[in-house]
Amino acid sequence: MPIATPEVYNEMLDRAKAGKFAYPAINVTSTQTLHAALRGFAEAESDGIIQISTGGAEFLGGQYAKEMVTGSVALAEFAHIVAEKYPVTIALHTDHCPKDKLDGYVRPLLEVSRKRVEAGGNPLFQSHMWDGSAETLADNLAIGQELLAQAAAAKIILEVEITPTGGEEDGVSHEINDSLYTTVDDALRTAEALGLGEKGRYLLAASFGNVHGVYKPGNVVLRPELLKDLQEGVAAKYGKTSPFDFVFHGGSGSSEQEIATALENGVVKMNLDTDTQYAFTRPVVDHVFRNYDGVLKVDGEVGSKKTYDPRTWGKAAEAGMAKRVTEACANLRSTGTRLK
Repeated sequence: MPIATPEVYNEMLDRAKAGKFAYPAINVTSTQTLHAALRGFAEAESDGIIQISTGGAEFLGGQYAKEMVTGSVALAEFAHIVAEKYPVTIALHTDHCPKDKLDGYVRPLLEVSRKRVEAGGNPLFQSHMWDGSAETLADNLAIGQELLAQAAAAKIILEVEITPTGGEEDGVSHEINDSLYTTVDDALRTAEALGLGEKGRYLLAASFGNVHGVYKPGNVVLRPELLKDLQEGVAAKYGKTSPFDFVFHGGSGSSEQEIATALENGVVKMNLDTDTQYAFTRPVVDHVFRNYDGVLKVDGEVGSKKTYDPRTWGKAAEAGMAKRVTEACANLRSTGTRLK
């Protein structure tokens, strides 16, 4: 069962929260980066999450049509087949989807899974993300309520981002400033609107100074201890200990101590994209620089087919990205925790 059923995905998240570890959520944009992520999880003996952003889905749809739903469905179906060969359990997730892309991405994908479930099967994706951080909190939560109901009906978990994450992700950008910190009031309003599981399970991307991309030290001030305040503030009103399953956005470049504090306070998923992109591309650049006269037909020569063959540099790229995924598993304490 390499691709998690809804029941198994819930079990994965429960185990992570109880064990104070988190799953790396690795963005992929091709079958090759998918294999790199699967290989990294397998080598770490860790289950994990593979996700596709709107930009990644558009890229997967091909540059002729750039069709997000086609691209994401195609890769998900491919993943259901090839993941059988890896000894780990994987959940498929769609990353950041803002309001203007809901009708062209998440809503059609929810419909695909609804039809699969109605026919007696399992959803194609195990979770989807609604990124309403650019909207008012009231509008954000209103849309979240609608999507949560649809997701629950399709046995899917919804991820919501209630306040901004800094930097830029697929065209959605926020300044790096004091607004990047979720308040207890924000968390209480979320619990009131979306419930605490009775309306459907959701993951919460709260902001504690998170920024997409990698920045030099001093430019970003992460406060993962803030997550404890949010948990306790909502627990005091609703009487449910540690009520939220948190997501750590902008995880690339974070320190081990920042990650450890986040894990202690309920983070069960951490997104990685920038670091894994670099880990994939770096070996390719190294190969090209070392073999420029084979990759290129320099001075009228014919080059070397074995050198410019995409399989040659592609294998190095896969290995580089897989290694970074295993490092993420170690940092998030998920190494060796795969379901037996």
